[in-house]
Amino acid sequence: MQTLLAISRGIDALTAFVGRWVYWLILAAVLVSAGNAIVRKVLDISSNAWLELQWYLFGAAYLLASAYTLQRNDHIRIDILSNALPKRVRDWIDVFGHIVMLLPFAGLMVYESWPFFYNSFISGEMSGSAGGLILWPARLMLFLGFTLLLLQGLSELIKRVAILRGDMEEPGAPSERADQVPIK
Repeated sequence: MQTLLAISRGIDALTAFVGRWVYWLILAAVLVSAGNAIVRKVLDISSNAWLELQWYLFGAAYLLASAYTLQRNDHIRIDILSNALPKRVRDWIDVFGHIVMLLPFAGLMVYESWPFFYNSFISGEMSGSAGGLILWPARLMLFLGFTLLLLQGLSELIKRVAILRGDMEEPGAPSERADQVPIK
């Protein structure tokens, strides 16, 4: 179990690194969006490339941040039901959900998105819009986002199993966990 926990820590470090860099993608997307809007209104000039770049940046931020969101336990849950259950039951639900839903879905998306990206890259596929961008960077983000989500799902599964076995304490103090933040 210690080897698996070491792998989990490595995955967590990668996810945290990527998650912190995603903040910069959001800033870039906002700047591109604002710049595009200003140029369009002031100079009456429009560019599909800038609009598509804005979409690429938002899409990349969303896809790459999904693993970080999972790691920080900030994803959406039905807290009214979840908080009423004992901690051990919630851990078992997480294990079940990761094995039955998250990992198969993320694995399927990794499997399907690689040829989607690769064929686009090899062919030099371009956007159908006049002046649009090449498509492979957006398709690469699909592959990378689901690969990170798959890895983080494995990490979370390892940690849940370790907690259930008593090999690991729950990370974070109770006041820091998303499921026990007091309502103000």
